[in-house]
Amino acid sequence: MIKDFLIINFTGKNNFIGLKINNNFFTQKIQTKINNNEILVDTIYQLIKKKNVKMDGKFSIIVNNGPGSFSAIRTSLSVAKGIKIACGASIYGYKDFNLTEFTLKNIELLIKNNLLENKLINPVYIS
Repeated sequence: MIKDFLIINFTGKNNFIGLKINNNFFTQKIQTKINNNEILVDTIYQLIKKKNVKMDGKFSIIVNNGPGSFSAIRTSLSVAKGIKIACGASIYGYKDFNLTEFTLKNIELLIKNNLLENKLINPVYIS
C-alpha cells in the first residue's frame, strides 16, 4: 500500500506536484512560461526541503505518463528515476484521464482502484 508519496503531474498543461507525508497533503502549481525542466526539479527540491521529507524505500513516486508534451513527460520520468536511484523509492505511473482532478481524494481513488502501473514506462505523447 502506498502511504507517503510524491506525485508529479507534468504534461505541459495544468502542471502540479503533490506531496503526501504523515497524512498531510501539499500541492504546488508549476508555472510553465519559462524553462520547465529547471522549474520542476527546483520546485520538488524546495517542497521536499521545506517539509523535511525523508525519502527511502518506503516512499513512492507517482508520475503522469500521458498523454502530454514529449519533453515534459520525459523530464518528469527522468526526475522520478533519479529519485529512485538516489533514494530507493518506488515509481508508479498513471494515465492523465484516470485523474480528473488533482486532489488527495482522487489520487487515493487512483491508488485504491489499482490504476497505477508498476511497469514503467510507456508514455503517451501528443504533438
